[in-house]
Amino acid sequence: MGLHIAMLSAEYPPRWGGMGSTVYHLSAALVELGHKITIITRSGAGDAPERAGITVREVSWLYAPMAFTKSYGKYALADLHQLNASNPVDVVHLHCPMISWTEKQFIDCRTNIAPIVSSLHGTWLGERDGLRIAAKQKEAAVWLNPNDMAILISAGHYAKYERAALSGSNICVANSQATKLDFQDRYSPPSEWHCEVIHWGVDTDMFHPDESPSETTTQKLLAVGRLAARKGYGSLLRAFAEVKSRNNDTELLIVGRGKLRKKLEKQAKKLGISNSVIIDSGMSFEKLAEEFRRADLVVYPSYYEGQGLIPLEAMASGTPVATVDHGPLPEMVDETVGTLFTMGDIDSMSSAILTLLADKDEMQKRGEKGRERVLSNFTYKGNAEEYSSIYYSLV
Repeated sequence: MGLHIAMLSAEYPPRWGGMGSTVYHLSAALVELGHKITIITRSGAGDAPERAGITVREVSWLYAPMAFTKSYGKYALADLHQLNASNPVDVVHLHCPMISWTEKQFIDCRTNIAPIVSSLHGTWLGERDGLRIAAKQKEAAVWLNPNDMAILISAGHYAKYERAALSGSNICVANSQATKLDFQDRYSPPSEWHCEVIHWGVDTDMFHPDESPSETTTQKLLAVGRLAARKGYGSLLRAFAEVKSRNNDTELLIVGRGKLRKKLEKQAKKLGISNSVIIDSGMSFEKLAEEFRRADLVVYPSYYEGQGLIPLEAMASGTPVATVDHGPLPEMVDETVGTLFTMGDIDSMSSAILTLLADKDEMQKRGEKGRERVLSNFTYKGNAEEYSSIYYSLV
């Protein structure tokens, strides 16, 4: 018999993002297992997609960086009480850190509604540290983005809500070993803390290999993600300038939304590579999936991730990945499916890229291995089965 799961996520389509995409696909996979899902998310993004077995409820929130997590949390809890009164909830599933509850609010939920599973997508302090590293690496506009500034200034304050999630949840689930260790090191959770690790999967139907051979000799690099300082695009451009000087028949496509586009384009022009760099901020998911298949190599130079889904989307597409040897990325990527470079080291990044581009047969082998790894270890069906077992353990 299926359960009624109330899933609280500040992101849900059409408010896409790593969390929004994850909750969207996870909820559908849970419905396939017989569960009923109610999503409680923020209002104001437009109409959510209609899907069988999934009900979406929207609540108010304060439109302010970081502070929205408290207001959304407050209104979501009130709505959760109303939902439970009319349609009893079996398990409450929070997606942290974009919801801020106090210890009192956790107790209220556990006592009066249902047990709590908290997915830990990363830490605010980790985001802050990633921004600090980005600043040291002279990434563009670290201090100009309002959201980044809010994290830099107030991450320490909001850390108390992350600590409350550790003690207030029945079970926590980190999206990587790195995230679990980050919480342990920063917050010293209680001895009875129960934390599992489940890496998020990706959509292996949308992201799949291209069987047709490439019709061009130009080698294509692809980088995907929000145009924000901690994603490392400034370092990538500097590394690509070195790649271009040694392998002229290359081009770089950057896909992402954000306020850094003009600054990055200006940097590319200054480096003399603007004719070989394209930045696209309006690409559809279908077109993006096609670009993953067309790319020879996906590069992911981020300074901080809780997990990072872009490398998995590349691997699912049969495309090898070059990424940092830091945080959760080595849990997914190694020398059998791509390559690793030293975070923030331009020479290491350019060398890793050039080495792979020089061996097309090896790139193909690593791309094929990447697809196999994703199908074995990183699917939403697998996520749903693991979370379903956790839910049943609590009822």
